[in-house]
Amino acid sequence: MTGDVLVLRALGLGDLLVTVPALRGLRAALPDARITVAAPAALDEVAALTGAVDRVLPTPGLGELRWDGAPPAVAVNLHGSGPESVRDLLGTRPGRLLTHRHPASGEPDGPDWVADQHEARRWCRMLAHYGIDADPGDLALTRPDVPSPAPDAIVVHPGAAYGSRRWPPGRFAEVAREFSAAGHRVVVTGSAAERDLAGELAAAAGLPPAAVLAGRTRLTELAALVSGARLLISGDTGVAHLATAYGTPSVLLFGPTAPWRWGPPPGTEDRHVVLWAGEEGDPFATEPARGLLAITVDEVVAAGRKVAEV
Repeated sequence: MTGDVLVLRALGLGDLLVTVPALRGLRAALPDARITVAAPAALDEVAALTGAVDRVLPTPGLGELRWDGAPPAVAVNLHGSGPESVRDLLGTRPGRLLTHRHPASGEPDGPDWVADQHEARRWCRMLAHYGIDADPGDLALTRPDVPSPAPDAIVVHPGAAYGSRRWPPGRFAEVAREFSAAGHRVVVTGSAAERDLAGELAAAAGLPPAAVLAGRTRLTELAALVSGARLLISGDTGVAHLATAYGTPSVLLFGPTAPWRWGPPPGTEDRHVVLWAGEEGDPFATEPARGLLAITVDEVVAAGRKVAEV
């Protein structure tokens, strides 16, 4: 098939990375099509690392899809379960729509939405309903053609989209201090909005100002950093999916969402240690989840030493 395939995934970095298997399945099934992903513009460079996307159509969220070309031959809803995402895609008048079943949107024929499954598997299962094969473990990315800003460093990433997933920065600082005292180079990453947080963490850990990379790296540089890192320590957030994509040893602090929904795939426990107290909660809350707070500094340090052999 030639023509345009329009994929809606107007979410964040981690949300894009868990759809890599589905995107690769689409590319294999439709090798001559032009695949466009409607997603935030900042994800353009990372999308190219999938080897399955031809371009990103800047789309910051639902209701923001602006498709100006001829109707796409196929539209694919990798965004969510609600009628809004279906309606956004139907507005482009596609020749065919691949989506979960949602009678409220006038699309009763797709597969039912199943809440309790890994996010990568969810989209592969949806495509399988339409006869498209995709491997949910196919999460690897190409390494970007830019140098790492801190080769072989231990990367500490304290931020997350919601407070419920943010382990206290003071604890991250204690972890960073432990590894720095052992002679390892430690850097602190984050968004531009998290630069002050990263700076305070670094100061508390006794790290030099140059260790603060928050707000100083493009996404491709962040990908290069993680791909060449000795170890990543972070919460349940986008950078954790980069560690999975590159097989970088990682210690991932989960709460309030269960790791079997968003964590590394089974069989990668030798590279990725997931710490979770077994207690789910509100993922959109402003305060750290109770289960997340149950994870101790000693547990994180011990897991890092083990998985990275440091």
